Amino acid sequence: MVKDIIAPGLRVVFCGINPGLSSSSLGFPFAHPANRFWKVLHLAGFTDRQLKPEEADHLLDFRCGVTKLVDRPTVQANEVKRQELRDGGRALVSKIEAYQPAALAILGKQAFEQGFSQRGTSWGKQELTIGDTQIWVLPNPSGLSRITTDKLVEAYKELDQVLVLRGR
Repeated sequence: MVKDIIAPGLRVVFCGINPGLSSSSLGFPFAHPANRFWKVLHLAGFTDRQLKPEEADHLLDFRCGVTKLVDRPTVQANEVKRQELRDGGRALVSKIEAYQPAALAILGKQAFEQGFSQRGTSWGKQELTIGDTQIWVLPNPSGLSRITTDKLVEAYKELDQVLVLRGR
């Protein structure tokens, strides 16, 4: 089981789709060696060093958190059913209402669209909010994603810079 890392007063909560088998067996988010989450967070300015998956709780030191849309682990995220994403979206809204981070970053366009019943989503900041929490859709850092690390860093850095400008 991969637990949420979340607390009140965070700058951002990153929301993955669901745990992979590596994460599930180790109990840490984004634990597969090919996943670029930890590297991208550091290069985009969210952390002062590249954390290891087993140091995930230290995200709170940087006012960042992690959650997921679906708890069920799979080999690949495309194994998650649409209804699981919808149910996960509803649960996520309740969680974000309770914690109210400055931003929620959903990692994956299709996950956001299915979890929040949206269509035609673009990358970046969304019109939709949860209370005062901005919603951002960022590319998934999975090793299966074809997007380059540079493009991932660029997308995540935009969120970091907006939060800095807002004093968060």
